[in-house]
Amino acid sequence: MKFTKAFISIFFTLLLIWALQTKISLVPPLGKFLSPADGFWQNAESKHILPALNLKLNGLQDKVTIKFDENHIPHIFAQNEHDLYFAQGYMTATDRLWQMDIQTRQAAGRLAEVIGPKVLDIDRYHRRMGMIYGAEKTIKAMMADPVERNMILAYTDGINSYIHQLSPRSYPIEFKLLNYAPEDWKPINCAFLLKLMSETLAGGSNEFAMTNILRKFGPASTNDLFPDYPMHEDPIIPTGTKWDYFKTLPIPKPSANFLAGMADSTNTKPRVEGIGSNNWAVAGSKTASGYPILANDPHLNLTLPSIWYQVQLSAPGMNVYGVSLPGAPCVILGFNNNISWGITNVDADVLDWYQEKFRDTKMEEYWYNNKWNKTTRRVEKIEVLGQKPVYDTVVYTHHGPVVYQNNAQKADGPDFVPVGHSLRWIAHEQSNELMAMYLLNTGKNYDDYRKALTFFSAPASNFVFASKDDIAITPNGKYPLKYKDQGKFILDGTDPADDWHGWVPFGQDPTIKNPARGFVSSANQSSTDPSYPYYINWSFAPYERGKRINDRLAVMTNATVDSMRKLQTDVYSIRAQNILPTMLKYIDPTKLNATQLSAYDQINMWDKNFAPNSIGATVFTNWWSQLYNAVWGMILQIKPCKTISLL
Repeated sequence: MKFTKAFISIFFTLLLIWALQTKISLVPPLGKFLSPADGFWQNAESKHILPALNLKLNGLQDKVTIKFDENHIPHIFAQNEHDLYFAQGYMTATDRLWQMDIQTRQAAGRLAEVIGPKVLDIDRYHRRMGMIYGAEKTIKAMMADPVERNMILAYTDGINSYIHQLSPRSYPIEFKLLNYAPEDWKPINCAFLLKLMSETLAGGSNEFAMTNILRKFGPASTNDLFPDYPMHEDPIIPTGTKWDYFKTLPIPKPSANFLAGMADSTNTKPRVEGIGSNNWAVAGSKTASGYPILANDPHLNLTLPSIWYQVQLSAPGMNVYGVSLPGAPCVILGFNNNISWGITNVDADVLDWYQEKFRDTKMEEYWYNNKWNKTTRRVEKIEVLGQKPVYDTVVYTHHGPVVYQNNAQKADGPDFVPVGHSLRWIAHEQSNELMAMYLLNTGKNYDDYRKALTFFSAPASNFVFASKDDIAITPNGKYPLKYKDQGKFILDGTDPADDWHGWVPFGQDPTIKNPARGFVSSANQSSTDPSYPYYINWSFAPYERGKRINDRLAVMTNATVDSMRKLQTDVYSIRAQNILPTMLKYIDPTKLNATQLSAYDQINMWDKNFAPNSIGATVFTNWWSQLYNAVWGMILQIKPCKTISLL
């Protein structure tokens, strides 16, 4: 009996030890995670935060001092640019290593390595969308420039210097939760971050839905319901701007089969208005100081930690402050001693789907330009935690990858990706955005700003600019040369007329400098009026945010920083200003019950501001939403129009 009890005790002790050291599903080995010596206890932050740090690391060429302000923002002072970027990489890794690691894994399709088969479809999707393919081309272009190469290598060495000094007990807590060790940073990871930004800001389209609408309702109704230029608009480049300072390239002619066939009713991944942004610059003639003021408010995805990393970089020839992307050198949005700049999304049409005609299910040949052409294949090896690697073969036409070749591949994939269609996407192109950032970081004047923009391809961005003498804005990017509405609908992969026909020259991108009205601004609305000769897109963010900004800036005088801050937090609704009077016009108060009459009184007293405690804003939003859906339902015959309630 004693031996039996002892055996049982030993068995359960060994079982407990095994369980505490074993990862079960997504739960980390609890023994390691709870260990006082190496577990999460070691990740507690010290209350003693150093006000300054003198870096003494192998790889540095000279003295580097980092000072921290009350928000623990690092201010890096170096004697040369190599050490500056080395220190930036080191400090960014110190604060954001796991964020950097998981973001690049996401873009590269490598999440399954550390999480397991549950995220394999996410990895497949990013591989099949060509994220690695595009990043490889981009890093090749970046490393060909000696300045950029040295910047990326120094930044990479700084990150790895921090990683190499870590032991399991000092790993950031996220690594302990997922039970894996940080790996060395590679230069291509910097390119992956840029591709991830392209996915966020230029990774959606409406062409599937628009193709179905066109097939169902015909071109007349489609153009009426979805016009290429809205009834109300206040474009970024003011209406009436002349484009006679350049000679327009020949505009491609539409293909004979403008509408490519589509057999199903797949929905697209829509562009989301909620990640819109705004920026503006006010000339010195409208400010209290007599100098321009620039404001930028980028509304990107809400993440914890933030998508941005705030930093100051100072070395001989450079003193810049702003925000960076964790995992990429330089300041992305900011200012230096001479200039400032900011960015919002243009929402250019730089992602198109092509319906291909393959000879057979093997997809070894596709019909294009009246002959059969060979496809190419790219084999993607995806490592999976606890399992054998998965090999995924992606077919490429000259347009780009066929994201899903058959329904079986798409079984657990995103609904918005069509089967048998190839993808043409700006993220597949070589680009050199970090050189643009470097030139802005060191820029001194308007000419330097314009030179920097020549290197920026994607995602197309409204670059606002200010110096002590000038203000400007440029909806800038690498725009495909297209015929009007090319990409509004699915394109015909067999017809060369539907290809991208080159690029709009940089010098012919829309831009304006020191306009007479004394300000420039953007809020993701239309870049120009219809007189601009090139096609950028047919659909942009609604004009209301841009209209409100322009209305306020037009009458602003003696502006200060506080004036800009108040405008950034402005919640007045141009939409309510435009449509509420008409909505109220058709309400007969004598026919309302007590509850409806109360809502009617609230909305009549409403000042059209969307304050958090505004009852009128709630009533208007609910009423407008019901009216909007009922009208469209009636037009599209989705469902009968019902009586609309104020509540």
